Amino acid sequence: MNARPALRQNDFSPVAAPQLGAWSPALSVSVVIPAHGGQDKLDLTLAALAAQTYPDHLMEVLVVDDGSRPPLRLPELRPVNTRLVRVRDGWGISNAVNTGAKAADGEIIQRLDADMVACREHIEALARWHHVTDYLVTIGMKKFVEVPPVTAAQVFEAKRLGEVFDLDSAVSSSTEATIAKTDGLRKSRNPYHVCTGPTFALPREVFHAVGGLDPTVARGEDTEFSYRLAMYGVVFVPDLAAEAVHLGLPAQHRNRERAVRAVEPYLAHRIPLRRDLRKDRGRRWLVPYVEIVLDVTDTSEAVVRRAVAAALDGKLQDVVVTLVGPWSRLDDSRRFALSDACFELRLMRDLYAHDERVRLIDEAAPTPAPTPFRYRGPVDVPLHRATLERMIESVQKDLTGVLVVDLPDGRTARLERTSALGRAALLTDGDSDVDDVISVTHGVRHEPPDRFWPAPTQPEPVTIPAPVAVVPAEPPEKTLLRRLKSALRPN
Repeated sequence: MNARPALRQNDFSPVAAPQLGAWSPALSVSVVIPAHGGQDKLDLTLAALAAQTYPDHLMEVLVVDDGSRPPLRLPELRPVNTRLVRVRDGWGISNAVNTGAKAADGEIIQRLDADMVACREHIEALARWHHVTDYLVTIGMKKFVEVPPVTAAQVFEAKRLGEVFDLDSAVSSSTEATIAKTDGLRKSRNPYHVCTGPTFALPREVFHAVGGLDPTVARGEDTEFSYRLAMYGVVFVPDLAAEAVHLGLPAQHRNRERAVRAVEPYLAHRIPLRRDLRKDRGRRWLVPYVEIVLDVTDTSEAVVRRAVAAALDGKLQDVVVTLVGPWSRLDDSRRFALSDACFELRLMRDLYAHDERVRLIDEAAPTPAPTPFRYRGPVDVPLHRATLERMIESVQKDLTGVLVVDLPDGRTARLERTSALGRAALLTDGDSDVDDVISVTHGVRHEPPDRFWPAPTQPEPVTIPAPVAVVPAEPPEKTLLRRLKSALRPN
């Protein structure tokens, strides 16, 4: 395997995969198939896998039975190295995939649905990219077909999918259209969107590094998992040669409106980049949009209070504030409160101990994943209400990895893209400068502070007119008396 190339955003053009059938695979693949019922479809899935061009000694298949009644069985027509794994704890697709991945021996995890029939080159097509570098996620193609009266033997013997399935009347996946519009995802702004399940492959180490699939996500679990992969820094590669058919139409075709509503809460809480799902004002979400990191070491409580107040009172409310300081120095031993050497630190801890939007840690993590953005700046330079909103607007135009704002006193404030930090972590060896790597993979831009810390608007001077003397009006009886005297006065 070659060294990891510094790929720009999701442009994998510099990586050339070997030609199908003209190379020698070396990495082992574990095909994990979560299944709940559907024995007839599973039989066809396994028949297709038995005919794969990938070497038998490098491929194992794990069928994960997620509580099927009656229990699933392995048919006679199946790959040489096939195992049946029973789910003992939990339920659902995510839990089943994780169960299979934990039992897998392969260096590559291939996720495949139990109602997918793959072409003969499917596993080879996706696995070949992982022989070039090890931070890719490869995505297979799929079309939806009605299940024809076909046997497992016919699927096994077919050289092409079109021999046993009517591909002319198949329903294309919407992901294929997205792939075509974005030059094979090379120009995609959010390539994880198309990594939505039935077939994808990735290094086993990457699968476990991001924590596998989330068993608490009942709908949209593959999209949520792919989002975390994006934050980890991977590159998504679709392979048009990895063809497959999905047996039956997708659930959303039966009730699209309800399918969309069912997935919305899960993605709204876990994928902050879906701004369209976070329009409810005043809400708090499981994963915030921005982490604001402030180093409060040797800083007074008054300065920190101003900084935190400004951070939480910005136009962008979808944030969490992380205060970095030596909090572990604090203990609960007997002390004289007013003469405590850690008085300021303890005061800050007690002040924010019960605020769910403020976190206290000793050292900032390498990345804020799964939060997509992180702000870092001097604690004594409070954020303007528009700072974060304008910084994100700036970097989203061209997906810049880091925006550095050069402050007048020589210090800097910066907005970091988590996926860029993740990519840099994969490519650096500890001695390399992170910004040097990000400048290659995502870009680093410097800007002056004026737009992000706009000067206070000066109110226009108000001209107050000079007072006008007001002569009090005489009572009516006095006015009448004066008129009578004037009329009776002799000429």
